[in-house]
Parts: sequence; C-alpha cells; structure tokens
Amino acid sequence: MRFSVYQVSRKGGREKNEDRMGYCYTRDAGLFALADGMGGHPEGEVAAQLALQTMAAAFQREAKPQLKNPLRFLQESILAGHYQLLRYATDKSLVDTPRTTMVGCLMQGATAYWAHCGDSRLYLVRDGVLLARTRDHSYTELQETLSQVVPIDARFNRSVLFTCLGSPGKPVIDTVGPIQMQAGDRVLLCSDGLWSVLSDDEIVSTFAARPISDGVPELVEQALRQGGPHCDNVTVLAVEWEAAEDRDSLSGVSTQSLGEDVFASTIQASMADATLPDLDEAEIERSIREINEAIQRTSKKGR
Repeated sequence: MRFSVYQVSRKGGREKNEDRMGYCYTRDAGLFALADGMGGHPEGEVAAQLALQTMAAAFQREAKPQLKNPLRFLQESILAGHYQLLRYATDKSLVDTPRTTMVGCLMQGATAYWAHCGDSRLYLVRDGVLLARTRDHSYTELQETLSQVVPIDARFNRSVLFTCLGSPGKPVIDTVGPIQMQAGDRVLLCSDGLWSVLSDDEIVSTFAARPISDGVPELVEQALRQGGPHCDNVTVLAVEWEAAEDRDSLSGVSTQSLGEDVFASTIQASMADATLPDLDEAEIERSIREINEAIQRTSKKGR
C-alpha cells in the first residue's frame, strides 16, 4: 500500500482551535480521521482529541495488519468515542458533555470505506471529478434531501445539527464502502470551516489541479480569506492513493516493508491509557442520567 498525505489546521478568527486530525497505518491498512469540537459546549478540543484517540487505539488493537470488518470497525470505534465523552463528562462532573463531529476514512488493500457523524465532510475525487461526498447531519441538508418528496417551508441554520458525538441520544453514524480505489484517487477530509465558505466546485477544482501538498494549503488560505476576521477553524486532511505496484512514485508513504505488528500514528495519544470501556446500555443510560441531574442541580442553584 502506498499513499501521499498532507494536513493543515488553522485557528482562523477563533480564540482557540477545536479541530483535531491525524492518521495511522499498518502494512495493509490506513486510517485517516478528523474531528471538529463543537462550540456552545465545554471543551470542544478535548472532545475532538478524545474521539480521535479512541479510534486510533481501536485501530492499533484490531488492525493486525488488516481489519476483519472495516465498516463495523468504523461504526464501533466512532460510537466508542461517543461513550468516552459521556464517561468523561460524568467523571469530571461537567454540567454539559463535550461534543464533536467526526469523519473517518479507512483504506485497506485497494478499497476505501468511510463513516461520519455530524458535518465534518469527506470528498472523493477521481480525475478531477467529484465521485462522492458525505451528506451532513444537519437540518438544512436533510431539508434539501427531502424537499423533492415532502415540501418543507421552514428554514434552518446550516450549523444546527441533529446528531453528534457526546449528545444525550445515540449518535447517527453513516457508513459507505467498499469503494474500489484507482491510482491517483484523492480523498479530502475537512471541517465545516472549509466547506461553509467554499463551494463544492471550488474545493474540487483547487484540490484536483495541483499536488496535494500545494492544493491543500491553497484551499485553507482561500477559506481564511473568504471567511474574514471571524472565520471558523479550518482543517483539511488529504490523501492520494497510489496502486501498490506503482514503483515510480517517490513521494508519500509506502507500507510494503512494514512487519505485521508495526503500527505508526500521528494522533497524539497514550495508547496504554486509551482503553475502550465496555459500556452496556444500562451504563450508557446512567451516564446520561447523571449529566442531566447535574444540569438540573446547576439550574436550581441559579434561581
């Protein structure tokens, strides 16, 4: 397996950067993930980092050197991050749970799989053409999807989501795959700081026209310029997949020489500490109940 990867994250006009991204790989599989901590809730940067660490820990444990069921892995590792946020909130006695969106892409062999929760996006581009894009878990995108079936008069704020990690209800996680990859296919993961100010056409044209090491920084700069002084965090992680038999390419990462037990990661996490809890439904409900009780206690004190 061979791939080229490039990532950029900028704070923009916000006080802090609550986006997190990273990738990890074994000889036969690569995981690329991005999370966007949500404003309006506490410790968004912690939520994003914890979700990434949870997924990376699961990948390290299960990719030996491949995953047996990639789609199930994506579902379960994202859901495990959600449970970790509930546990974190109860352990810290927070009156609200840190929340984050998330998108992850797994490349294994000559196939790709991806999953997302919220409005962090994935774009798949082949020969300059957009082949696929995730659909945001927002009321605006839902309205656009259903408008041809059921007319809806209400207008929603595009930033209002109906699901995310860390919310009281079980998150919605959409998965896609397997998708057969071709040499030169490009995958772009981004936070809403990019796509909220650049159209899909603008993103695809800039992303496809240059090497990813040039195109990704240019996209981020375009978003910062158009977003103005109060723009959101802008984070992009891009991957170009190359066929394993493409011996002429000198750029990127080649995993061919790695041993079966070798694991590499850019996600900063102590894997020994990032153990995943085996939470049953009763324990999940207990976590949610404790959070709600803490909120009620705080509300009574403020009266």
